[in-house]
Amino acid sequence: MLKKFKYNQWLIGFIVIGLIAALSVGFYRHKIEESNTTVEMVIDYEGLVELAQIEGLSVNEVFKNAKQSGITSLAVYETTLKKLTENGKVTTTAGADLIKNYNNGTLSDPAWRALVSNGSVNADSIYLTSIQPQIFAEVKADLIRRLGENRVQSIKVGSVEVVAVKANYEKAMKWNLGMPTDEMKAVNDAGFYVVARPSNYAKVTEDDIQSVFDRLDGFKISDVIFSGEEILGAPKNVKDTAPLFKSREYTLGMIEHPLQLQFFKQEGLMELAEDLEYKAARVYSIPKDEQPKLKIAEAVERWATTDEERNIRINLLRTYEKPESTMSLFETNMKYFADTTKELKNKGFSIGKAGTYENYYPSAFLLVLITLGAVAAGVLYVSLIYPFKERYQYLLMAAISVILVTPILMGHGNTVRSVVALASANLFPALAVIWQLDRWRENEFDAKTPMLKIMLTGVVLLLTTGALAFIGGAYVGSVLADIQYLLEVNIFRGVKLTFILPIILVSLAFLVRFNLFEGKDYSGNVLEQIKKILNTPIYIKSLVGFCIAAVAMLVYIGRSGHTAGIPVSGTELKFRAFLEQAMYARPRSKELLIGHPAFMLAVLAVYKKWPRILFFILVLVATIGQGSLVETFCHLRTPIFMTFIRGVSGLVLGAGVGAFAMLAAHFLYNLSSYIGRDTTKHE
Repeated sequence: MLKKFKYNQWLIGFIVIGLIAALSVGFYRHKIEESNTTVEMVIDYEGLVELAQIEGLSVNEVFKNAKQSGITSLAVYETTLKKLTENGKVTTTAGADLIKNYNNGTLSDPAWRALVSNGSVNADSIYLTSIQPQIFAEVKADLIRRLGENRVQSIKVGSVEVVAVKANYEKAMKWNLGMPTDEMKAVNDAGFYVVARPSNYAKVTEDDIQSVFDRLDGFKISDVIFSGEEILGAPKNVKDTAPLFKSREYTLGMIEHPLQLQFFKQEGLMELAEDLEYKAARVYSIPKDEQPKLKIAEAVERWATTDEERNIRINLLRTYEKPESTMSLFETNMKYFADTTKELKNKGFSIGKAGTYENYYPSAFLLVLITLGAVAAGVLYVSLIYPFKERYQYLLMAAISVILVTPILMGHGNTVRSVVALASANLFPALAVIWQLDRWRENEFDAKTPMLKIMLTGVVLLLTTGALAFIGGAYVGSVLADIQYLLEVNIFRGVKLTFILPIILVSLAFLVRFNLFEGKDYSGNVLEQIKKILNTPIYIKSLVGFCIAAVAMLVYIGRSGHTAGIPVSGTELKFRAFLEQAMYARPRSKELLIGHPAFMLAVLAVYKKWPRILFFILVLVATIGQGSLVETFCHLRTPIFMTFIRGVSGLVLGAGVGAFAMLAAHFLYNLSSYIGRDTTKHE
């Protein structure tokens, strides 16, 4: 007699209530994401100046065209003696060179000759002069701040003030010497915002921090993106940086890590972001070694995809160093800027000062309801593997709920929320597939059913199962819907587990419900079936099949995430690019090409009564698609509406691919049957 599995209606009720709470949070999250659609287009000040020099154009002309092409802001870095010397703003001379020139007779200035002759010039010092008083004063002040007054002294050479610095010439030329006011003024005068790129001081003090902000005062600063491996004030004085930053209403730029996972490591960055209540924007820049390989159209598409899918709001562009096609270098870069701006506007973005998120955190009440729903899902799964009395199900749910809900009510629920998200990401795709398994067990299927009807049934069942799996996506996308996750200050941990655990959960449920072997009925006895599998003789063909499956699983896991060592083929990259251009949100390959077609084939296997082991394999592969659908919601930086559309697109297109797979399998099955009959006839 077929063993029945009861779906506890009260547990399902808690899941539905949790879903309503999750949809409420998800809807508000969507509103927050929709209100943050302003992208800031940034290029380095020095990059545009260099472009003007290369093309023989005036800087003002290049600035004007860049602004017309959509650039809103110019990034200004701290100045260095090397830059000031090359620009003719400061003259920097090593003491050793002065002495050498004196000795070989090429030092013509009598004032300098007098200083060298009386021993006032030191070989291990450098000497600075400038005809621009403001720049000279800023450089002198910053050198004193970094080195101390005992190493920086003013001397008179005739009527000219000279700064003598005790320092190694080669290293001193590369030191950061503060934000240049002349460059910031030029940027503002040209109609751009300044994106300030200050660095930290060694043994930084509160006075050092104040001096940096004093230098920025009076200019239109949109964002501050710190340079180097520390933010200003790290490691011990970040608390002094935060109030100065906050009072000026600057936006903190947080540079996305090259692996697209959280941020470029800067000590003190997370602490400052928290102190600023996360008034911050994610920053992306195409890697310097990668951009030359991209055509303008490819780079533009990269920016559109990046801003849409990864919530980047500060685009830190680089200039192209080589012209494209028949264009000049100037025309190439202006086209790059203009095309990027146009594409972003077509995608619904506005261009201006970088948008930031509302400092949002879901209400404790809604989080409690979502948590109760996730606990109910866990208890329901256990009851579908090992049925036990309902009163014990309620006791189990109550015990787990008290443990998880208490920290949320006390305001310390971050760990609990992560646990709920992890459980939801694994339980709901498994429950969706298990529900479908029970429908297959309870119904009779006629092998003579027309293929069209089988295909339509497969589509309906796939969409239904996907809808149930989406409940898990709603739970994940809402229980972690706060500003820290949206900015990716926090990330969902356990993504790799979500690739494997649903398959394990479904495997257990399958072995409880079905007998994999002919003869003795092992169904319902998982251990006996596992023993039977382990005791099965291994043939060469079995070993080959196992190796193929192991390699496939390795590729499946290794290809997922951002730290994979298994590259994506060029053909697949082109296919992905096509889907990205053709659709609002590109479906994931493991859903479109693997999981959902396998589900459709599993439906065909039920009707055609294929071998149980083949049906089992197809069910497990189908679980990959449902798990991937939910796992997509774990990428909290991606807007929740886009994630939802990505999943729906995967289901619809996957059903289409699966329909073709069903036709192909049906044709091959009939062909093999015909060949088999023909062979028997001739024998």
